[in-house]
Amino acid sequence: MQNLKSLQRAFDELTPQVVAIELAVLAGSLALAYGLVWLAGGRQRRERSIWFGSRIYDGVFFPLTALGVGVVAHWTLKELLPVGLLRLAVPILISLVVIRVSVQILRTAFPGSLLVRRLERTVSWVVWIGLVLWLTGVLPLLVDEMEGLHWRVGGANLSLLTIVQGALSAAVVLLGVLWLSATLEAQLLKGAVGTTISARKIAANATRALLLIVGVLVAMTAVGIPISALSVVGGAIGVGIGLGLQKLAANYVSGFVVLAERSLRIGDLVRVDNFEGHITDIKTRYTVIRALSGRESIVPNEMLTTQRVENLSLADRNVLVSTVVQVAYGTDLDVLMPALVAAARQVPRVLADPGPGVQLSSFAADGLELTLNFWIGDPENGQGNVRSAVNLALLQALNERGVEIPFPQRVLRGLPAAPSPPPAEAQPGNSA
Repeated sequence: MQNLKSLQRAFDELTPQVVAIELAVLAGSLALAYGLVWLAGGRQRRERSIWFGSRIYDGVFFPLTALGVGVVAHWTLKELLPVGLLRLAVPILISLVVIRVSVQILRTAFPGSLLVRRLERTVSWVVWIGLVLWLTGVLPLLVDEMEGLHWRVGGANLSLLTIVQGALSAAVVLLGVLWLSATLEAQLLKGAVGTTISARKIAANATRALLLIVGVLVAMTAVGIPISALSVVGGAIGVGIGLGLQKLAANYVSGFVVLAERSLRIGDLVRVDNFEGHITDIKTRYTVIRALSGRESIVPNEMLTTQRVENLSLADRNVLVSTVVQVAYGTDLDVLMPALVAAARQVPRVLADPGPGVQLSSFAADGLELTLNFWIGDPENGQGNVRSAVNLALLQALNERGVEIPFPQRVLRGLPAAPSPPPAEAQPGNSA
């Protein structure tokens, strides 16, 4: 109950003047910490990071800096003031550091996961409840009670306290492994372009898998589970793969195969199961394909190795685009066709090599059908917009030369009317 008595004594020593001074010191410490973080690099951040977060104060660096400033203020003023609020602020800031570190690591390792959000709330509740128990002096009593509860597991005598401590140690180890793997992956993929991104992705995935295996081994040792038990666990995993995890294992293996063969790379324009888009990421279990409309498709890696996949940019990123225009019969094509090619060349995204070309593709019912083919080197920016720009350029060229774009016409020919029969003559005897 020592903590509870210290807390009670700290509140007894508080006076309105002391409270005002300590609140001012706390506010100044937080403002100073925010300024230091801002000057250290928070103002130059380009994306969310573990240290600075997305708004400076939700990263790890801010509570760490605030804790350091708060400790310095506590040691500086403890001879002059009771510093009850500052003494209480230090464990609160420590708890905030623990929460921020855990949350930022989970968000970085598993971005966009709904489970991570639930884990964030769980971690926050556990840390704040632990702080309240420690401040009120209940935590030492709870520790003594947990130490008195024993179980015998596999010839080892384990207490509830040992299990809780091992679980917390395992959580710390796994968080450290996730942080390290996320940092290494970010460094490996930093600046990767073209063919190098697949090799770096393989290294990143392999590094994460290796670190997770090492982290699990260390966490098991921290909990008290002997490494020899892995033989039993390995046998169970083998049976599970043989019975119901074939697809999951196949997806993981296929992910490494796809990355190693480099038949599919991040940024390629592909068509899988009638879904066309660009590969934005290749995970260990699935591949993310994003269409130009913004829709995303989650494709299991096994499908990429066992089914037909169209890679529109495997050997060459250039894509052929076509547009059709009709002109009236009698148009001088020898003069018009070079003019249309020249007009298409003026569109910025149309490649000069290979250059555009025009062909007389059909004698249509209403006019001569011309097909203009041109190449673009940036299909990720869309094809409809560049086709529209080319069509506008062709329309301008046709209007400048007075070329008629025919509309559907039909010729109607009237048949001559059939001769009417002669009038019938009057029969004798029928007159009145």
